[in-house]
Amino acid sequence: MTPGAGGGRVYRVHWVPGTDTLRGTCHCGAQRLAEEPAELWQWLLGHPRGHRTPAAGVPTGRRAVPA
Repeated sequence: MTPGAGGGRVYRVHWVPGTDTLRGTCHCGAQRLAEEPAELWQWLLGHPRGHRTPAAGVPTGRRAVPA
């Protein structure tokens, strides 16, 4: 993933249409679904605590939603 304009890490949060769910994508490519924005941002900013790279899988307890 390309660094942000300032050379920092890029985090993305997208709303999943038709739901109350947000999808967060870390700079490493790991993804997580959450209904609470604060929960998602804590997970994103706590990298690498609490999540792994996509190759290792992302334990979210939720079903993945296609992008």
